[in-house]
Amino acid sequence: MGTNGSTMLEPLRQGLPPLNLAAASDAASCALPARYEAVREARQFTRKTLEQWNLSDRFDDVCLVVSELVTNALRHALPAGARLTPQEPPVRLHLLRWEERLVCAVRDPSDDSPVTRDSEDFSAESGRGLFLVDSFSDGWGWHPMAGALSGKVVWALFRLPRPAEEAAPGV
Repeated sequence: MGTNGSTMLEPLRQGLPPLNLAAASDAASCALPARYEAVREARQFTRKTLEQWNLSDRFDDVCLVVSELVTNALRHALPAGARLTPQEPPVRLHLLRWEERLVCAVRDPSDDSPVTRDSEDFSAESGRGLFLVDSFSDGWGWHPMAGALSGKVVWALFRLPRPAEEAAPGV
């Protein structure tokens, strides 16, 4: 991914109409604590949310991507030895749905860009997270937070099938 906003956000467009956050048909968010059990909590939140949105058939791919994004945030984006306050959770998962796409976004306090590894060592115990995100989603990217918020958001896009058109009367 590039380093400027338009390049980082380009995969969100992918031939689809521009995103209007206010036009999201559904949105859900949860704060995640700075501990690895948060990955399980993120999966449970994702399962419940996708069931409510009648998108259970997308759970396996979406859950894998959410797990990788949250794990990366916990492993690489939290400052070592930082004192984290319960009032400001360090990691937040957002799920947003539009008619033709679902976006999973994980906000973390680091200003550092995500790092992809060019290594093809698939036997390594770590380092494959963004490769998996890229493989199971239809696109991913990141952008720095703006305004008073520091950190970044790393997101993954999933295209959704168009809703079935209603059959014409008499057919």
